[in-house]
Amino acid sequence: RELLAKAGDLTPLPVVLFPNGKVLADPDNLELARAIGATVDPDYREVDVVIVGCGPAGLSAAVYGASEGLRTLVVDRGGIGGQATSSSLIRNYLGFPRGLNGRVLAERAFEQAWLFGAKFAFMHDATAIRREGDRLRVTLSDGGEVGAAAVVVACGATYRRLAVGELESLVGAGVFYGGTDSEAPGMTDAEVFVLGGANSAGQAALHLAEYARRVTLVVRAGSLDKGMSRYLVDQVESTPNIDVRLGTEVVGAAGDGRLERLVLRRRADAGTETVAADAVFVMIGALPNTDWLPADLARDSGGFLLTGADLTPDDGWPLDRPPLSLETSMPGVLAVG
Repeated sequence: RELLAKAGDLTPLPVVLFPNGKVLADPDNLELARAIGATVDPDYREVDVVIVGCGPAGLSAAVYGASEGLRTLVVDRGGIGGQATSSSLIRNYLGFPRGLNGRVLAERAFEQAWLFGAKFAFMHDATAIRREGDRLRVTLSDGGEVGAAAVVVACGATYRRLAVGELESLVGAGVFYGGTDSEAPGMTDAEVFVLGGANSAGQAALHLAEYARRVTLVVRAGSLDKGMSRYLVDQVESTPNIDVRLGTEVVGAAGDGRLERLVLRRRADAGTETVAADAVFVMIGALPNTDWLPADLARDSGGFLLTGADLTPDDGWPLDRPPLSLETSMPGVLAVG
């Protein structure tokens, strides 16, 4: 309230206050980008490679591209790290035997790419891509275009949502998609549930168990081994305040302004049970952010881009040479992550 009073009680919220005294009320991403100088440098409207996405895959491409002397531009609708920033501890990344925080990993990779000369444009969406002669043109949400000899699509995925209306109405009030790193300290002595059976769910459960009274991992499959690395399965099973509910799904939720109860259903017999819950973290997979790409770019049934040897003659590859290992059905456009 004190800050808002100094800013002049601006509405609507949110209000962004800058160190130089500049104030923005409910700005969109492009207004923020312009205010912090994160728009595309005019000198980088023609580059060697454009990387769309600033998660670990995009940052890796930026490090290697820039280190080889390529004029490299990284574009991202948000900031550094993508979904890796929500991971409290990544233990199977080369060179870090005791693991490291996902946000720290992303920040180190960003600094490394920047020191090699890569440029970054945050809070920009890539909205289209087309070929123009021997160049590729990427259209950005600010209305401008960037030309490149190659484009690396590393725009990741969006958290898959649960089709449970009661849960959606409580997002941010006990229901979270990702966010375990920032929310975990608030889970002290709480009854916490994690939905999902892959590595991200296992890592989340272990991190939350350091704070919560009890963490219950809810898994649709009949075994943790179906989607989780063995080292994580062993850790989950050996942590005393983590329970695992296999063959189970969430079908309902309730609470007065905040999550208080979950309804669980056993898949084997459709029996339900209502349990007390202070928070639930949903990590049930993701959908690829590929809607902005040309419709004729070859995809699998899940919408993920096909590359390299996965492309078939029916996928429209236009050249005599075979596609490179990470190349999509549009020559010069690669997909990673």
